[in-house]
Amino acid sequence: MDQLKALIDLVLHVDRYLVDWSQSMGSGLYVLLFAIVFCETGLVVTPFLPGDSLLFAVGAVAALEGSPIHPVAVAALLIVAGIIGDAVNYSIGKRIGPAIFDRPDSRWLKQAHLRRTQEFYEKHGGKTIVIARFMPIIRTFAPFVAGIGQMSYRRFAMYNVAGAVAWVVSFVSLGYFFGNLPAVKKNFTYVIFGIIILSVLPGVIEYVRHRRRAAAAG
Repeated sequence: MDQLKALIDLVLHVDRYLVDWSQSMGSGLYVLLFAIVFCETGLVVTPFLPGDSLLFAVGAVAALEGSPIHPVAVAALLIVAGIIGDAVNYSIGKRIGPAIFDRPDSRWLKQAHLRRTQEFYEKHGGKTIVIARFMPIIRTFAPFVAGIGQMSYRRFAMYNVAGAVAWVVSFVSLGYFFGNLPAVKKNFTYVIFGIIILSVLPGVIEYVRHRRRAAAAG
């Protein structure tokens, strides 16, 4: 329970953590940010790590006067982290993915997340890799499912790069240009809530539509 509270606090107040880390860690912060984005996109057991909110907060902190975070450098680094993360996730899915579907839920892996992503992938095809970048949880599972589906790596890599660039640049830029507006800074927690809700909403809508279609067919 304490770990869950700490994670929620990190997600909702990630800007404060970033300011503290930037002051105490210096250039080591780049390594930490790379690791978080890599793990969130590259490991199916860590979909709970902050993604969209982290990128927005990174942009906001980079815009502060005297910030050790350079916006272009950190964006380039996180694009690379996202690309490598998805590539690793794809490779894992291609090698061991099919067997995962036959396993029961564990503490780290929920079958519902995996199957919902598979349904999303079956509907949208390769574009899922780009679209999913903006959807928490599905973002983590999409490359894994692409590997299971035996998508050619050349095709996957094209979507992977395009999605990583669009995701990182959009959220870091939004944070950089709008994250330090007085109204945003004063209500940063609510802004993070809004980002999370908007990110999750497409997946919720798709899930509701799927349930309705299934009910109608039944």
